[in-house]
Amino acid sequence: MNVALWFLSSVTAGVVFLGVLGPKQRPTSLEQWALGGRRFGSLLVFLLMAGEIYTSFTFLGASGFAYGKGGAVFYILTYTCLAFVSSYWLLPPIWRFADEMRLVTQPDFFEKKYQSPGLGYLVTLVGLVALVPYLILQLKGLGIIAETISNGRVSNPAAVILGAVVMAAYVIASGMRGSAWAAAVKDGMIWIVCAFLGIYLPYHYYGGIGPMFEQIEAARPGFLALRETGETITWYLSTVALSALGLYMWPHTFSSVYTSRSESAFRRNAVFMPLYALVMLFAMLVGFAAVLQVPGLQGAEIDLALLKLSVATFDPWAVGVIGAAGALTALVPGATMLIAGSTLISTNICRKLVPSLSDRQATGWARLSVIVLTVIAVSFTLVGGESIVAILIMGYSIVTQLFPAVFASLLSKNPFTKEGAAAGIVAGVGTVGIVVTTGLTISSFFPEAPVLVKQINTGFIALTINVVVALLVSAVTAQWPNSSPPL
Repeated sequence: MNVALWFLSSVTAGVVFLGVLGPKQRPTSLEQWALGGRRFGSLLVFLLMAGEIYTSFTFLGASGFAYGKGGAVFYILTYTCLAFVSSYWLLPPIWRFADEMRLVTQPDFFEKKYQSPGLGYLVTLVGLVALVPYLILQLKGLGIIAETISNGRVSNPAAVILGAVVMAAYVIASGMRGSAWAAAVKDGMIWIVCAFLGIYLPYHYYGGIGPMFEQIEAARPGFLALRETGETITWYLSTVALSALGLYMWPHTFSSVYTSRSESAFRRNAVFMPLYALVMLFAMLVGFAAVLQVPGLQGAEIDLALLKLSVATFDPWAVGVIGAAGALTALVPGATMLIAGSTLISTNICRKLVPSLSDRQATGWARLSVIVLTVIAVSFTLVGGESIVAILIMGYSIVTQLFPAVFASLLSKNPFTKEGAAAGIVAGVGTVGIVVTTGLTISSFFPEAPVLVKQINTGFIALTINVVVALLVSAVTAQWPNSSPPL
């Protein structure tokens, strides 16, 4: 085993060990396993939610997108900071309702708010469909890291399978509290590694951050600006809006809100989370540093930019530390996604079909579902070829379709009926599904439309259709005599 791979394996094993031993007691109920008993303080809530946001996308995707797309990468900083600010107002009322009703999953929120079990089933399906691309992203990152730093001694498929097995075993044993403890170590490592790389590499190769951008602009004029086609200003704004609205709509992020023991944790977090986004800026700087030093990466290969430059610059032991930090950005968030997905299956499918299930049996079904989701994610990972950012944007296009119904339910007078909310979600997700499976775009329907219009993110178009359909159906169904009034 080479030195880099040895470091990666040792650090990863140590953090997994900490995650399993970190909890003071073994999770014995579904609430303890999935939500940590709802007793997390501000620090653990911060680490858990930050741990879910800073994933393989942060480590490899942000640097790869900077390498491949240039200035368009700054959409990542924009949407995350906007989402963090909005969380100051968005998350406390969600927590209050969840705490009052003792909710366990995201679909529980929709079911109780709209008094509609059918809507709960629909949101369960959407959540599971959205989680699979995000899990694929984490496993894809693991495969890239292990294969690159081992110089091919560990193949990508072998790394994906081994990482998935470790992730699943870790989740089954420790639950949400173990993930929060592991997130503390992961966040510390990723901050140190990304900050070091983001400052050192530009100075090492270019003499500074400013000179780096000057040399890139001289070698590739216009690379640092938004494009006239592709990543245009319209794409930028619509993608920022889509992603900012969807950040807290992921099932694992949404249900993490339930883990807090008070709503004040979210307001404190909203103050500091934008500063935490700096870690993504450092990752982007690494991607820019690789533009002239590791030329020629195309397509999904752009995700290799950070690792390729690290291997060319540092000793093997340092590369191992960098790889370990990257592996943790996949394992820890991937663990919370598995917890959320398996809890959806156990609570919102198994328990609905068999109401007599005891809490112990429901917890057992959740742990079994971890294995099922892991197998599905691994299968898709091994046959997929999209870049990490492309996978994430697709996931956002799906999960953001839940935002209108959530936002409407928090208003003093909900403009959506349960039928309208369901119709809007179906219309939005259906539009995304058609685009993904057929490749149709605005240009397909309106070939003469201006270029700026053609570049609107299709997920944002789906979101617009979602709202329009929801309002129209709500206007009709609100007049039905037997229509249940929304809460």
